[in-house]
Parts: sequence; C-alpha cells; structure tokens
Amino acid sequence: MQEKIMRKFFLGFIQIHILHHAKKEPFYGTWMIEELSAHGYDMSPGTLYPLLHDMEAKGLLLKTEMTVEGKVRKYYGITESGQEVLDEARKKAYELFKEIKD
Repeated sequence: MQEKIMRKFFLGFIQIHILHHAKKEPFYGTWMIEELSAHGYDMSPGTLYPLLHDMEAKGLLLKTEMTVEGKVRKYYGITESGQEVLDEARKKAYELFKEIKD
C-alpha cells in the first residue's frame, strides 16, 4: 500500500523533472531514464513512454523526430502550456518544501 502511495507522489515529481529538462533542451526517452536514475528514480521504458505520451497529449510536451546514427529518435521539448505548468509547479513545490522541510 505504501509503495503505491509513494509511486503516485513520485510521478508528480517526475513530471516536474521532465518539464524542467524539456525547458533546457529537447531530450529523448533513454536519456531521461538515465537522468531520472541518477536521481534515484527507477523508471522503465514501459512507465516513462506512456507518461511522455500523456504529457504530449495534454499539450505540455511537443515531440519531434530526428534521425540519429540511422535511427529515428523522438525528442521531447516543452510547449508554452508546459512552461506555464512548470512555473506554477515550481511556485507550489517551493512553498510546500519551505513548510515541510523540518
């Protein structure tokens, strides 16, 4: 039960993390899995890609395809709506973390 609750919390953090990196520069899925892993998140492609597709469907991310070393790679960048959501999420997260840090 506790694992399901923590997973739900972490998915929100992960989405903020995704938007943060999409703002910096477009990324591809395998890179994001490695980035999240460096922060302690164990994310499989079967979890990440549906999340990216959902964020794209909601207008937060824009997917573009590029051929790299003969393979088509999907890159995800932030949209204007994604930027607005990221800005608001940062404010809310900052306020929350200030309150619960002790």
